[in-house]
Amino acid sequence: MYYHRYLQWKWLESSPITSKTFRMYRVLGKGGFGEVCACQVRATGKMYACKKLEKKRIKKRKGESMVLTEKQILHKINSNFVVSLAYAFETKEALCLVLTLMNGGDLKFHIYNMGGKRGFGVDRARFYAAEITLGLEHLNNQGIVYRDLKPENVLLDDHGHIRISDLGLAVEVPLGETVKGRVGTVGYTAPEVIDNERYSFSPDWFSLGCVIYEMIEGKALFSARREKIKREVIEKKVKEKQEQYSSKFTEEAKDTCQSLLKKNPSERLGCNSDRRGAEEVKRASFFRTVNWKRLEARMLDPPFVPDPRAVYAKDVLDIEQFSTVKGMNLDNDDTNFYNKFNTGRISIPWQDEIIETGCFKELNVFGANDTPSDDLKLDQPPQPPVQGCFPFRKKIPKQNMPVNRKLSLPVTGD
Repeated sequence: MYYHRYLQWKWLESSPITSKTFRMYRVLGKGGFGEVCACQVRATGKMYACKKLEKKRIKKRKGESMVLTEKQILHKINSNFVVSLAYAFETKEALCLVLTLMNGGDLKFHIYNMGGKRGFGVDRARFYAAEITLGLEHLNNQGIVYRDLKPENVLLDDHGHIRISDLGLAVEVPLGETVKGRVGTVGYTAPEVIDNERYSFSPDWFSLGCVIYEMIEGKALFSARREKIKREVIEKKVKEKQEQYSSKFTEEAKDTCQSLLKKNPSERLGCNSDRRGAEEVKRASFFRTVNWKRLEARMLDPPFVPDPRAVYAKDVLDIEQFSTVKGMNLDNDDTNFYNKFNTGRISIPWQDEIIETGCFKELNVFGANDTPSDDLKLDQPPQPPVQGCFPFRKKIPKQNMPVNRKLSLPVTGD
């Protein structure tokens, strides 16, 4: 009977997902292909962030490969330090990725908008840098180079821990090989990427050096004083400028930043062990006091805990709206691409959701004295379909409602 119950849960996990599975709330921000809004699973009450990728905008910008790669990489990743993908589905207008909701805002917001002085103290910067390192370690161990590390892409959760987000530029690196691609954000891109050379995981560690510098100094390392400056000018700074360190830096922080910001990848910290570069970075003097086992288990208290009453996001009216995409028509080739994207629930995040919201404990009930419940008896006639958020929840009159609700999934014999 336990195996039959297992099959019932797997049947539920594989059932179709639509927009009606969720309640949609306010817009939190925008990305390259659409907006991000808060959403809630109707059946469990779990809150997520829904990243909506407009179909016509994807086609106009020829972003099908990028979108599918991001989805496949997110599907593969399961880390406390990288946002998790829980659902992937489509609507008439958009492809939707349902991701971990991070209510604490991004690091850029905290560096420049929290408190009187810009930037963080060394201890707070060390904590975030260490958790970013664990996120990069997980990605690199899976053969993935992130390529877009910057403060805007590092988000805080309700407890003050961070996760890396937005894997749109990430790419898998075959074992023992290199990749090529001039992508990333100006000011955080490594010299070898700017020069369009081949690389493996070295760009991620250069970007980590840029982020550590910005967290402590309170300003970007390779920024322009004028708002509208040519990309080429900033890229020239990245390749030629020697960084300057103020009194805000300890010797350990300065030494580690200098090691991460080496122009030559072969001399850079973290770049001589291929996928295991994080082990080099963990041994840096800046991280000497970090207990990595406890940090990975999230047993260390974060230096800052977001206020649950505060909103660490732009006002809805301040978020720029997308214009309508005109002149783009969707065809059968597009439908084939959407079928690859539309895979529904992702096993581990969905199972975690069912457990943490109490649904598993409430619904996974057997008969008296460890006997099969009615829905597990194979000689029962098929039950009529039940409408609602949980298709397996029986509709019982309130006066007859038991303490524990029974599962009412199709019996295994049907």
